[in-house]
Amino acid sequence: MSKSHEYYMSLALKEAQKAYLQDEVPIGCVIVLDDKVIAKGYNQRVKKERTFAHAEMIAIEKANKKLGSWRLEDTAIYVTLEPCPMCAGAIIQSRIQNLYFGAYDPKGGVGGSKINLFDIKFNHQVNVFGGILEKESSDLLKSFFKKLRDK
Repeated sequence: MSKSHEYYMSLALKEAQKAYLQDEVPIGCVIVLDDKVIAKGYNQRVKKERTFAHAEMIAIEKANKKLGSWRLEDTAIYVTLEPCPMCAGAIIQSRIQNLYFGAYDPKGGVGGSKINLFDIKFNHQVNVFGGILEKESSDLLKSFFKKLRDK
């Protein structure tokens, strides 16, 4: 029996919590194949001083290594925040089948908030589903930014 989308998003939230504890913007991600988590990642841009160290990019790299392929066909990616343009491009290019995200990002999300990059007809189409554990994802982000403002 397959696990629920909320279950996998809760695992992504655990990854986001790791980022939170390291004073990183709390975004987490898991990639699933055949009802098994094959890769996890959380935001590490500050720690690694790398533009590309977004949760999705880290998880995609781990999944590539685990599967020995750049193609992540038949996988699902769960991320706590609507992807940015860079991560959306990587999701499309890696051939991920389904994207599930938590909170919407009205400032930079391209899964429907600013634009919907996934609506453009590329060589691969990703199925997109937003709002999975949206409140939990949003609350974690709000808590993080409140903590920053209070410093």
